[in-house]
Amino acid sequence: MSQGKLIVVTAPSGAGKTTIVHHLLDTFDNLAFSVSATTRSRRANEQEGIDYYYINVQEFKELITRDAFLEWQEVYENQFYGTLKNEVKRLWAMGKHVIFDIDVKGAINVKKAFPEQTLTIFIKPPSPDILLERLKKRKSESAESLQKRIAKATFELTFEDKFDQVLVNDDLTVALKQAEKIVGTWLQTTDN
Repeated sequence: MSQGKLIVVTAPSGAGKTTIVHHLLDTFDNLAFSVSATTRSRRANEQEGIDYYYINVQEFKELITRDAFLEWQEVYENQFYGTLKNEVKRLWAMGKHVIFDIDVKGAINVKKAFPEQTLTIFIKPPSPDILLERLKKRKSESAESLQKRIAKATFELTFEDKFDQVLVNDDLTVALKQAEKIVGTWLQTTDN
């Protein structure tokens, strides 16, 4: 099986990684999105197999014991996220390079598994205060859930130095252009 490149985009919640990933998918025809598996509930605007593969906690744990994940994390208690190995194989079989929108620890684990094939990009908010503002504006969380996300985001900001590239998302237009340049260079300068 031909193996392509892996591009892992990560950031604290609210830093803009999903917007940047969607832009990169629209820009580069040879990229495909790795759909993660999760045990969290599906939000109203999300679709099975497009946004996530939604599975229950018991199924997720069974998949862990079968070594079915490239990476996985228990992000919050009994709320798991992970990348299925079969998902990456499926996209590679289509001749695509794979782009991920995953959490910080998952990004580090993908890089460990495929150090030469993986580019990691950390999307950073201009400041912790702006990140907090963005999270509050979403209004998609309960107060308890928002507090968990804020605590996790603060922790994730300490991992910045573990990534190949750090991109500050202050002005979205500028951040999108920088992301295009980083990914375009990576895809052109590394052999498949």
